[in-house]
Amino acid sequence: MAWRVAFTSADGVYVNQHFGHAHYFIIRDIESDGTSSFLEQREITPVCGSGDHGATVLDNVIETLHDCVAVLTAKIGPMPRKRLELAGITVFEEPAIIEEVAKKLAAYYSRTKREE
Repeated sequence: MAWRVAFTSADGVYVNQHFGHAHYFIIRDIESDGTSSFLEQREITPVCGSGDHGATVLDNVIETLHDCVAVLTAKIGPMPRKRLELAGITVFEEPAIIEEVAKKLAAYYSRTKREE
């Protein structure tokens, strides 16, 4: 079983970007044993870069992440967090090395038996 997860990262190594400032998401599939594999980089219009924090921009981001079970980000505001979670995408604020946090997430999902 694998979980598809989006990470905000400026360098592909660390979760080190604010959700609203990200120009792209690193998408990885995480296996139950904690291994993960890079799937793709998905380009987006930054939510905070739209000038008005508009709902349309956030809607587009949520649609871009429709197949992800979670987003890992360094920081996120309450409104985008709520909108993502209402769309079924769990949000974690975890500024860390992507590989390390992927292992922690796999352990969490394995314990809670979340299947996707």
